[in-house]
Amino acid sequence: MKVPTLLKQSTLSFSQKSFRSRRARCASVILLGLSFGSFFAFFPSASSQNRPRIVTNGGTLAEPNTAARPEEVVKVDVDLVTVDALVLQKNSARIVGDLKRDDFILSEDGVKQTITHFGQDSLPLSVLLLIDRGGCLDPFGEHVRHAALDAISRLKPVDEVAVMSYHNNVELLQGFTRDRSLIADALNHVPPHDEQADHCMNKALFEAAEYTLKSGNPIGRRILIAITGITRNFDCQDGPSGKLAVSTVYESGAVVCGLIPKSGDQSMENGIMIWATRMGKLGGAPSLDLQNLANETGGEVLQDKPENLDTTFNTLINHLRTRYNLAFVSSNKKRDGALRRLKIDISPAAQKSPGKLVVKARKSYVAPRS
Repeated sequence: MKVPTLLKQSTLSFSQKSFRSRRARCASVILLGLSFGSFFAFFPSASSQNRPRIVTNGGTLAEPNTAARPEEVVKVDVDLVTVDALVLQKNSARIVGDLKRDDFILSEDGVKQTITHFGQDSLPLSVLLLIDRGGCLDPFGEHVRHAALDAISRLKPVDEVAVMSYHNNVELLQGFTRDRSLIADALNHVPPHDEQADHCMNKALFEAAEYTLKSGNPIGRRILIAITGITRNFDCQDGPSGKLAVSTVYESGAVVCGLIPKSGDQSMENGIMIWATRMGKLGGAPSLDLQNLANETGGEVLQDKPENLDTTFNTLINHLRTRYNLAFVSSNKKRDGALRRLKIDISPAAQKSPGKLVVKARKSYVAPRS
């Protein structure tokens, strides 16, 4: 089905358009969504991180500054692929934290791999908070700020945090640091919300992944947490494409998560954006989907009312802290920079005990390139 050029142009211009007020912007979003609906109603219906990893001789991934003697710590080659896995009971969503290495089955492009290193909560975190400052609504109100500060205070001393904000442009407010007072200061001085600005997720995720890859702890686990009111948006045309942003996230090995302060207005705006981007896709308009990216990288998108986000944010941090750390050296020795698909299953023997288990882990990684 060929979509008229007019619709395609309208879709592309929507991602760039700025509005003079919140009411005008939101009204324009709603009208665009309705126009898409009226128009289409007539138609039939895990990365090799290219940095050394530290492991003990027993094959356990170790934290930096470990108390082990130098001879007990070895450097492994740069082709070691690390994967985080969160295991939950399907019915209760409770964390399963007593599994062993042999309980996991890991394959790459359909070929079973040997898990050479295994641990749980054994690596420090590099957490980057990505705060949305554009659009109709401000997702970073006082409740959310308090929730973020409380959650950050629960991280381990070895964990590092950075803060970025974004709308039409991306700004690094605080680089990676273990000093919680610097993070608190950054969160207390987040730039004002700009109703006339866009949610340039393609720019934000590209810059966040690039920065995390270059500046995050080289032996840590990389986490991007977007605090936003919408989970989809069209690409802003003056930045890297959403496709390139996603590829850069894969290359960084980061787990992408989202935290959504839920309200009636937020649900309406997000719902319209989901619908509009689906329609726009038929016209060839590029867009980025935060939920899909979270699914692909093994992350989560959690939402709740702003006043309840203390609990929700802490749940997210707890899930990140209780993940299993698996690593393997691929049996595919080609250094071609290709995207390789990953799959992690739980062995039948381990499945029988607590009932059906669900694994959240990244589904692909970018191979190293010679």
